[in-house]
Amino acid sequence: MIKRIRTVLAVFTLVVSCARAGIDLQNLDRAVKPQDDFFRYVNGTWLKTMTIPPGESRWGSFTELRERNWENVRAICEEAAAKTSGASAIERIVGDFYASGMNEAAVNAAGVTPLQPALALIAACRTPADILLAQAHLRLLGVTAGFSLSAGADAKDSNRELAQLRQSGLSLPADGTLSDRDYYLNDDDKSKSIRTQFVAHVAKMLELLGDSPDRAQAGAAAVLRIETALARGELSRVQLRDADLNYHKLPVAELAKNDGGLDLAPYFSAIGAPAFTEVNLAHPEFLKAFTAQLASAPVADWQAYLRWHLVLTAAPYLSAPFEDENFRFYQTVLSGVKEPKPRWREVAAAVDGSRSDGIAGIEGGVGEALGQLYVAKYFPPEAKASVLQLVANVRAALRERLQNLEWMDAPTRAKAVAKLDAFTVKMGYPDKWKDYSAARITRDSFVLNVLHARGLQVKRDLAKIGGLVDKSEWNMTPPTVNAYYSVEVNGIAFPAGILQPPFFDPQADDAVNYGGIGTVIGHEMTHGFDDHGRHYDLHGNLVDWWTPESAAKFNERAAGIVRQFSSYTVLDGVHLKGELTQGENIADLGGLKVSFAAMEKALAGKPREKIDGFTPEQRFFLSYAGVWRDAFTPAEQRRRVNIDPHSPGEWRTNGPLSNLPEFWAAFDVPEGAPMHRPAGERVTIW
Repeated sequence: MIKRIRTVLAVFTLVVSCARAGIDLQNLDRAVKPQDDFFRYVNGTWLKTMTIPPGESRWGSFTELRERNWENVRAICEEAAAKTSGASAIERIVGDFYASGMNEAAVNAAGVTPLQPALALIAACRTPADILLAQAHLRLLGVTAGFSLSAGADAKDSNRELAQLRQSGLSLPADGTLSDRDYYLNDDDKSKSIRTQFVAHVAKMLELLGDSPDRAQAGAAAVLRIETALARGELSRVQLRDADLNYHKLPVAELAKNDGGLDLAPYFSAIGAPAFTEVNLAHPEFLKAFTAQLASAPVADWQAYLRWHLVLTAAPYLSAPFEDENFRFYQTVLSGVKEPKPRWREVAAAVDGSRSDGIAGIEGGVGEALGQLYVAKYFPPEAKASVLQLVANVRAALRERLQNLEWMDAPTRAKAVAKLDAFTVKMGYPDKWKDYSAARITRDSFVLNVLHARGLQVKRDLAKIGGLVDKSEWNMTPPTVNAYYSVEVNGIAFPAGILQPPFFDPQADDAVNYGGIGTVIGHEMTHGFDDHGRHYDLHGNLVDWWTPESAAKFNERAAGIVRQFSSYTVLDGVHLKGELTQGENIADLGGLKVSFAAMEKALAGKPREKIDGFTPEQRFFLSYAGVWRDAFTPAEQRRRVNIDPHSPGEWRTNGPLSNLPEFWAAFDVPEGAPMHRPAGERVTIW
């Protein structure tokens, strides 16, 4: 599930775990031939014997590591919370935040009381202008409704922070983080059923806020009407990958001519944004849809919409009735999760500011305060140095491939090499830490701690508008089990959390590490040259640096990736979305090739000893397939096919490997075998 963030936006020996990186022979299903289905050859016995835990929607190598890591985070939080005296400022912030969440009795006793000021603000709205101002005030609590205003690097001047107006404000299929227009617009029975259940869920939550059943039902229907109208103005997930479709820079004075006539000046003032003269109206049609709805829908409907988005954001941190109903719909109905995670897990995730379901990113919290304690305990300096050497080796292998790429012409090749040479590398943790003293963290209210932390993140972000981009800033917290590439920074980042088995272990053999973290490093580097990243130059600017001939040859190869993965059936006749997943599939294929080449160079002149009967080349591919071992509930599988740009582990394994001569040679895969794609269908890009 390595994530590429577009500032846009898948264990070290000291980790508290007995885990070691290596090949678990017990997971192999030797009744399956590697040439037929390598994913099941490596993971087949595990697939037959595993059970997805009732608190999870997916399970596999990634989630197993994530769970071990959460135990480490828990230990840090509990130790900080126990320090009632003598705690450092960082320990106090982390400890107070965690203690507020673990005080379940106080959370339940408070009920919805902490939200009353925001609810009163919404109730006082009488005009569309009032709704817009209320929306701004909610944004300062980390509640995104209607649209999103943020800072982001100007895509054509990556050193400058530009105000960004983007589509947002939908709530399906995930809780405000991974919304998708298709859930509102598709006419199939499954989509209709989800919408029906969604309205029932919203009505229940509005009742918990104090609405009568009739008022709650009317409000829920209004929420669906407004969100459906907004969905009609949204770009699809595939369109969001097209950089040009998301860039419409214009003077602020011309906004009203392009957003349907909406005067946003009062909103900008209410949200506390600094004065700015230019803005990227990333999604004009969405803003027009919003403007039309703001003018036509009754204020009462908008009040229901804002109340809903407030409680949607706050529900996981409120009393049990809110938390339980939120879990029932978003986890059980949409993802097939049978029971909630332990309370400590959810609270630790809130402290980190990430999401306990594994979706990476910074949603608020005090992640870099927690990160300082995490790094001090679990990520010694020698770990950073060891992985940086591996990065250098993989970068060198990719550079060599670019220099000798037969389909790319010389002018484009030279610029590709220059872009790779300009890559920045962030490893483990930031060089400078964020300050959370303004977040007002206390032991008194869990939900207010969350909202204040989210609000601080919003204010910190808005303050950047018009300034210089801080390219040293991170988009993930140090404990996060993930990694990313940023197009504007032109750099890769690896939080300390992922630098553990099965991805990396300094005591493992080279083949295991290159098949694990090496392929992830290559994957993230290759994102700089995938269908999205290739449109940005070495400085992170949206510039077309390709000759038409090389661009055409790239597109031809990328189309092959799209065709290949679109042919895979996941369940019930549902196919993978090749267009949506092409960037990750390109990166998987490229990451494998460059990491394998880097391993071969690292092993040059060394004895090629077998371990457990496998050559280094075989162990490389065994390690790779083991890293992507996973299984999903049917509901989660369907949800991810709709929204996730990553292919499931089975296809992340078999898909790219079926294109690789290096894999065929390692396992003697004959032509005509399922894992040996025919010459006319074979795809090679990087």
